[in-house]
Amino acid sequence: MKKILSAFVLGLMLSVQACAQVELWEEGKHYEVISETASKKPVVAEYFSFWCPACYQFEPLVKQFKEQLSSDVKFTKVHVNFMGFTGREIQDTATKAMLIGRVMKEEDKYNGAIFDYIHKQRGVITELKDLRNIFVINGADGEKFDKLASGFSMTNLVKRNNKSIEDFRSELTGVPTFIINEKYKPTFTRDMTVDDMISLVVWLSKQK
Repeated sequence: MKKILSAFVLGLMLSVQACAQVELWEEGKHYEVISETASKKPVVAEYFSFWCPACYQFEPLVKQFKEQLSSDVKFTKVHVNFMGFTGREIQDTATKAMLIGRVMKEEDKYNGAIFDYIHKQRGVITELKDLRNIFVINGADGEKFDKLASGFSMTNLVKRNNKSIEDFRSELTGVPTFIINEKYKPTFTRDMTVDDMISLVVWLSKQK
């Protein structure tokens, strides 16, 4: 009898905890529903710019997002090209550099190097050569960089990145912005802790 009672109490506690978590995040306050349908597979997309100071400061938190997400959730960065810090052509060039790092399977490393070059070293990027130098200084093969940069597949990857910007442009009033499962847009309020923000993103990634 005691075992049955204990199991009942435990089940009740878990049920209450689950309800409390659901009620913790309110639509219209902590997140917006921006589409009627969700993506077939869970995905967290961060829309950001290398020139954005807030995006640079957000990088440590992004790392924690990625560590806490379930293994079946894809995390991807989408580099925007509408910031006023520099021209669209240069921003698209930086997008290409990000994607080259992705193809090299060292995206985080080279993204960090580009961020540091702009925000720590106060460097100026005027052409692809500047980004190539950043890669080479940080251990990349210059010839491999050139080959990837000039490849037809890279052109398609940049187009795909920019298509994603167009698809959600009305939601991108600033960066960084997160779009989750192509349906949810979290809102990070001033009273939220880092743990709260991580919890919200993880929770939304599980919603259909």
